[in-house]
Amino acid sequence: MALIYVVEDDENIREIEIFALKNAGYEVQGFDCASAFYVRLKERMPSLVLLDIMLPDEGGLEIVKKLRYSAQTRKLPIILVTAKTSEIDKVKGLDVGADDYITKPFGVMELISRVKALLRRTRDLEEERLIRLDSIFMDDEKRSVYVDDSPVELTFKEYELLKLLLLNAGIVVSREMILDRVWGTDFEGESRTLDMHIKTLRQKLGPAGAMIRTVRNVGYILNSDNG
Repeated sequence: MALIYVVEDDENIREIEIFALKNAGYEVQGFDCASAFYVRLKERMPSLVLLDIMLPDEGGLEIVKKLRYSAQTRKLPIILVTAKTSEIDKVKGLDVGADDYITKPFGVMELISRVKALLRRTRDLEEERLIRLDSIFMDDEKRSVYVDDSPVELTFKEYELLKLLLLNAGIVVSREMILDRVWGTDFEGESRTLDMHIKTLRQKLGPAGAMIRTVRNVGYILNSDNG
């Protein structure tokens, strides 16, 4: 269940937001000022923050800047809630790092729709960043690869080759496509280089390297052990 923090100093609005989000199946905690929000943030990281732009102790824009500056909260999804309707205020919010905004007064259905959409986008990005096939795990943001939780050191080309095969798992990837995507060329003279990289990649992956199979005269396929 996604945890949402609502930072809103207007008690009536905060209660409406909390009630609506809970009814939509989310876990919700509310805060009436930035200081209380910061204290809780250190204890538990939420899935999303619904942040009022006008708070008694610190403005929403400044809060967003701080959150984006910190490595721990840099990618925390944020929706700004504002009573301001001018285009410049919305632009400022997005420029400092907010993911979306909603303008008061707003409908409950609109609020839930925006929250669901942002959480879905965040989840999709997370899934693209983390790639797993059986014992092979790749964190593309950190450019790290693990087999059975043990790190595997790969060269730049080996990494890009494995990534291409992982993203096309279960599909035969032609030699031409690999040469184009990884080496930036369709020159057949690079075929020997490709074969050598496949060989070293298999070796470095250990037993999991057997999942990379040669399709004669076509290319390579990365198949699940179960497939």
